[in-house]
Amino acid sequence: MRVLVIGGGGREHALIWKLSQSPQVDKIYCIPGNPGIAKLACCVELDTADNAALARFAQQHDIGLTVVGPELPLVNGISDYFANQGLAVFGPSRAAAQIEGSKTFAKDLMRKYGIPSARYAAFTSAEEAKAYIREQGAPIVVKADGLAAGKGVVVAFAVDEALEAVDSMMTERVFGDAGTVIVVEEFMEGEEASLLAFTDGYTVVPMVAAQDHKRIFDQDAGPNTGGMGTYAPAPVVTESLKQQIVREVLQPTVDAMREEGCLYQGCLYAGLMITAEGPKVVEFNARFGDPETQVVVPLLQTDLLAVLQACVNGTLADMDIEWTSEAAVCVVLAAGGYPGWYQKGHAISGIESAEHQGALVFHAGTASAKGEIVSAGGRVLGVTAVSSTIAAAVDKVYAAVTDIHFTDMHYRRDIAHRALNR
Repeated sequence: MRVLVIGGGGREHALIWKLSQSPQVDKIYCIPGNPGIAKLACCVELDTADNAALARFAQQHDIGLTVVGPELPLVNGISDYFANQGLAVFGPSRAAAQIEGSKTFAKDLMRKYGIPSARYAAFTSAEEAKAYIREQGAPIVVKADGLAAGKGVVVAFAVDEALEAVDSMMTERVFGDAGTVIVVEEFMEGEEASLLAFTDGYTVVPMVAAQDHKRIFDQDAGPNTGGMGTYAPAPVVTESLKQQIVREVLQPTVDAMREEGCLYQGCLYAGLMITAEGPKVVEFNARFGDPETQVVVPLLQTDLLAVLQACVNGTLADMDIEWTSEAAVCVVLAAGGYPGWYQKGHAISGIESAEHQGALVFHAGTASAKGEIVSAGGRVLGVTAVSSTIAAAVDKVYAAVTDIHFTDMHYRRDIAHRALNR
């Protein structure tokens, strides 16, 4: 079978790396891809927002399955368009992708169906939002309603900080139309975890629980990012807690979406806070997490293509999905200045040396220039190591990271610190 993957970051590199191991896969195409992906797939420059052009490509190249990586094409209805053209696609419909595309949609759905989450209020008026914040006090959480590349969330520990976030999102429009509506939530105490699941709209199969590190600096200091590293399995999610999350969060959400006329097929990502009262939803994503995919997929033993096809075909209940008993840790190497302004075009060295040490190096924001691999994004590389324990994987990944260099390279040195401290 020929497979097409939409996207060009570390998540897509990890998915393609795993798909390339399937005996069913003859050839992989990626739009637009990156230099790391180009070693495994044929990369093609096309506009990922042009559904018609993407569908034409899939038809012309006899693509058996298209796998959509990023959220924006899903929210733009790529799955609907492909399905209407008779093309198999892994990823939820435009209506189902609202669970990520609109925080208000997700919060309203959870409230209606009793899915545990933080108390909230939604606002289209900055002044009304500010009045509510003054009334509630801090700490408090301010979220842009729409897509903001994982950065549209401010956890404010002072009222003034929350008011500034409202101005930033609604008045200054730092996230564009994503901040037309904002959601203000209660602050939840606990430890965060991510549990991704495969679903065909009826059956839900959880993956290995992971824990992301959103803040830019060690000890969770500084602004939020798209994710500076992750590890799996996350010990905070015990097997019994995992089953509770499936029972109280994931299955009810998939059932609720179907009840609302939004059959949800694809990967459902639940960002969770493990509170004293139990697990509560922080956010939903309508696709594989980034960088969670870089640690979850390497632990999957079952043929990934077969699992994705079962989600599309509605036969997931017939699948026996197996995972290794090992652990994986991913450290993100970022450009200096990220998540603020940063320079691009710095030459990268040491990738092959890191790979010789047994690490997986997933390209997130790279490009080719004059025969060299150069930085081309905020998050540049994701370096992943798999070993028998989290501690062993941490040692292995940081040994590999020291081989890689580019100007102003920044990374956290405490990935998996919560697991190690247990």
